[in-house]
Amino acid sequence: MTLLMDALNRVADLGGPVVMILLAMSLIAVALVLAKLWQFVRLGVGRHAALDQALGAWDQGDVQRACAEAAAAPTHLAAVAVVALRAAEETHRDDPALRARLTGLAAGRLARLSAGLRVLDSVAQVAPLLGLFGTVLGMIEAFQGLQSAGSAVDPSALAGGIWVALLTTAVGLVVAMPASLVLTWFDGRIAHEARMAERIIDTALCAGLGAGLGAGLGARHA
Repeated sequence: MTLLMDALNRVADLGGPVVMILLAMSLIAVALVLAKLWQFVRLGVGRHAALDQALGAWDQGDVQRACAEAAAAPTHLAAVAVVALRAAEETHRDDPALRARLTGLAAGRLARLSAGLRVLDSVAQVAPLLGLFGTVLGMIEAFQGLQSAGSAVDPSALAGGIWVALLTTAVGLVVAMPASLVLTWFDGRIAHEARMAERIIDTALCAGLGAGLGAGLGARHA
């Protein structure tokens, strides 16, 4: 613990409060990323094999098997699939009100995946600006020292002040770049889940269309 406090004190002495703020932001980003990864694993994000089988059974007209496999699917979209298939079994038509209700149900599931990502996005956007702000402050301080020295300027002291000032920009980029990459990955996974939810709703409300298309393609190749 003492070593950690000494390291933090050295970082604070070099980069000032801006670097400390950036380090705090990095800790928040890491904690958020770990929490979101755990959430994605717990909700079964991307685990759609059982849902694919359920939708295939639905297209083949095996309603009971489709509902059973959808209910057993290890994904947060299983509830959407079950409601969609059972509602479509009762209505037997593409009801706009039903589609709107199912879309809202799916949107609620997807909103849970997006929760907290605005904070990660803010870290990715603010960290470089905060690092640049620290560099500007450091450069101002370095040139003030240069002015105070007058003609007795020590180039090594000036260079030392400049690299310390640039340290905050480097730290800001180190914090922002991984946060931006991870945010892009999260957005891609959520977009994939949204496409799967849309496929579930379309398949359920267009009962028999998949089988009809498959039969038509088979007859054409024959």
